[in-house]
Amino acid sequence: MPTSSFRDFLFAPDHPRVAEIRGLNAREYAEAATKDSFAGPMIEGWKKLYPLPFKGITNDGVIRSGLYPLAPALAGEEAPTVVMVAAARKLLDAVTLEQASRLSYAVDAVEWQSWANPEFMQHDTGLRLDELEGPVRDAVYAVMEASLSPEGYELLRNLMRINGFLGELVELPLLMNEFSYNFALYGDPSETEPWGWQVFGHHAALNCLVAGTQLVISPVFMGAEPDVIDAGPYQGVAVFKERIALARELMAALPAKLRAEATVYESMVDAAMPEGRIHAGDERHLGGCFQDNRVIPYEGIRVADMTGEARAVLDALVNDFIAYLPDGPRAARRREVQEHYEETFFSWIGGWEGQEAFYFRLQSPVVVLELDHHTGVFLSNDQPAPFHMHTVVRTPNGNDYGRELVKQALAGG
Repeated sequence: MPTSSFRDFLFAPDHPRVAEIRGLNAREYAEAATKDSFAGPMIEGWKKLYPLPFKGITNDGVIRSGLYPLAPALAGEEAPTVVMVAAARKLLDAVTLEQASRLSYAVDAVEWQSWANPEFMQHDTGLRLDELEGPVRDAVYAVMEASLSPEGYELLRNLMRINGFLGELVELPLLMNEFSYNFALYGDPSETEPWGWQVFGHHAALNCLVAGTQLVISPVFMGAEPDVIDAGPYQGVAVFKERIALARELMAALPAKLRAEATVYESMVDAAMPEGRIHAGDERHLGGCFQDNRVIPYEGIRVADMTGEARAVLDALVNDFIAYLPDGPRAARRREVQEHYEETFFSWIGGWEGQEAFYFRLQSPVVVLELDHHTGVFLSNDQPAPFHMHTVVRTPNGNDYGRELVKQALAGG
């Protein structure tokens, strides 16, 4: 797609895509979406996947054990558990008894798997932020802020702000606003026992589990349509620019032969793709909502075969993906990923130069990282464009939601 502004793809206010749902709030649209020609089939497909028993993403259908021992974090890799617990307890003190009954679930509850990234609310898990009074909402934000790095918290809030900006652009503020997200707690806030929290909504979903001094934030879904705010109080906000630039730089750093081997499909919509390779909502990415047990075979090239120059760019790209983690857990995650580089694969779809849209995946026994440029949902572009993207972080072989740590804790270590 040629370089262009997202504003070139705004629907006219009377276009059926936006006019037919204007005025609906989130709960009304949740019902209307089940009958929508685009959303309805996706919802039906996802119903078959939730609530299946959790297994975990694998590359071959077989869970690899022993990857995630429940043990104190190494020195310098500890989670900010004390401040997380304090923030969560303040939240519990701020809510009413009725709100508390909807906010909290068991640490191993199936509701962890109910998160989704579309604008329609398929599962009403926890509390809805746009239905909360300001002080309670602020207490929710404080839990997130205590658990994330400063840049991670800012990115999450900016994605929420972009959602509000989009809602204003297409005149659907009841559906898409800065606060149209669900938040839930899992387990009892503790400095020693596992517990966590979850936030999800349009283009932002994080699942956070802390077990003593270990922290797992996965699955993570972060996306944006558009990727900038060009007017209003948050004018100047832009997201994922560095990540996309690093991905292009990585492809440029690969020798031509390796670049060709990494490219599994030349086009974003390629005749060589098998049936089902492109999903109506997820398009090319494979680790989205309700894909907790997906088998994702390795593709592309081995990181071990990359040049030193390319590996350095890859390290920077990984760091950008996991920058939402606080310093200690980020160091732990970086180490974990790099320790498995010998069995890590990198694959690419589409072009890589200029403003060409693309998809890539980095995959190993301990991580799946994906970025995919998309067609429009509330913008009218019918080809993948750089101003709409989805990014995904998964922890395969059973530790999404920190499930492997929880399982060990409940079994007595």
